[in-house]
Amino acid sequence: MHQKTILIVDDEKEITNLLEIYLKNEDFHVLKFYDSDGVLDCIKNHTIDLAILDIMLPGTDGFELCQQIRQQWYFPIIMLTAKIEDIDKITGLTMGADDYITKPFNPLEVIARVKGQLRRAQMYNRSLGHSESNSEPEHQDYFVRGLELSLKNHSCHLYNEEISLTPIEFSILSYLFEHMDKVVSSEELFEAVWKEKYLNSNNTVMAHIARLREKLHENGRNPKFIKTVWGIGYMIESKS
Repeated sequence: MHQKTILIVDDEKEITNLLEIYLKNEDFHVLKFYDSDGVLDCIKNHTIDLAILDIMLPGTDGFELCQQIRQQWYFPIIMLTAKIEDIDKITGLTMGADDYITKPFNPLEVIARVKGQLRRAQMYNRSLGHSESNSEPEHQDYFVRGLELSLKNHSCHLYNEEISLTPIEFSILSYLFEHMDKVVSSEELFEAVWKEKYLNSNNTVMAHIARLREKLHENGRNPKFIKTVWGIGYMIESKS
């Protein structure tokens, strides 16, 4: 079985070393950095399964580093920060992060989040390599106004141009397509995609929808694909 490699980037050595101990105890291979220097080269030379990035890094901060990583790689990213403002969380998620943990934290919570993200990524990758069979769902391709989503190939195209989506983004879009013409609440969407209990103060869905709209070149005030039904949730309409 492949030993998963976790990348940690945090300038607080005590936190980095503590996470390393807990992760190694779960049989993860750990690569750690105390700033962003050399991180991208490390990713190029190693197979990274998940990254844990602190936001407040010297030099290139965690937001920018996350954005740089997302230009080429799509493994899960968990952001760490000492700040609790929602705007920081939303910024991290719209930069392409998959999850967000506020310091101080229980290391066991981090381990649980890591395992959850790895399970989700593994399910996504497994479905990428599945073979055709009669047991597969009949409806595996969706096409609306130039946007095409293939569940069979796990691909997304906009006007024949491929759109690179993270596993989370693909899951959100596919769930909305599977429930086309139905308003999906943020609670339903979160619990279906993240497999966790939704909290009223949770802005994770909103941030990922914003990220998806950006990739689809959507006008936030008048989106063509992912409509906002204020006070209820989101939907994709089969007709414009």
